[in-house]
Amino acid sequence: MMRNLLLPVALCGALVTGVVWAQPSTEREQACVVLLHGLFRSAAAMKPLEWYLENEGYATVNESYRSFSTPIEELSEEVVGDGLRVCHSMGFERVHFVAHSMGGILVRQYASMHALPQETRVVMLGPPNQGSQVAEYWSEFDLFGLLETRVLEQLGTGSDSLSRRLGPVTFQLGVIAGNLRNRTLLPGFPDRPSDGTVSVAETVVPGMLDFLEMPVLHTFMIWDTSVMAQAVNFLRSGAFEREGPAGPQRETEAGN
Repeated sequence: MMRNLLLPVALCGALVTGVVWAQPSTEREQACVVLLHGLFRSAAAMKPLEWYLENEGYATVNESYRSFSTPIEELSEEVVGDGLRVCHSMGFERVHFVAHSMGGILVRQYASMHALPQETRVVMLGPPNQGSQVAEYWSEFDLFGLLETRVLEQLGTGSDSLSRRLGPVTFQLGVIAGNLRNRTLLPGFPDRPSDGTVSVAETVVPGMLDFLEMPVLHTFMIWDTSVMAQAVNFLRSGAFEREGPAGPQRETEAGN
């Protein structure tokens, strides 16, 4: 029942960006995809993307974790490691990742300590790869103990930024950045091209194979079917699709 209710919500994303279709697969994919949500979210937020990937032939492991109370180093060992173990226990040698926001930093941290399988491909959606101005701003507020400022500092742009210390990636990575900026008048939020939370420039990282800007918002990009389709395109080919039934996709240099 819940699946039937959420799928129309995800499909509405196509009305915002224009439909982009994943390249068709002739047989069931022999790969497992680990899904990692972002800060203050849960596995439930990734359900539409999980169902989309399963419909495209992938096995999925949709991880959930307490993103606001545990340091990233500890989370990455627990969550990324568990995703790999579960996929391998199901008999899959090829394991990929699709990660939203903070989830991408978990993958980078894990990969800095452990070599990912050679064929692994990773798609990051709105990741704060250069740290986040928003996270840095809110790390200065305790908010009655509701936020774990240590995690926000690790995702920020200051001296405690783990995102900025991790260095170039050594795995196959595609990054999708949203540029449908809004909320620019609120304190701490980006005043340059962004998805409303993470700026386009903050998503890039040396070593990535491909990069694509799309007119989506940070919170809702994981429910946008065009984003889902582009994620599948990268998982299958190691590149995003520049043209599809909806016409050419916009590709720009980060920050332009």
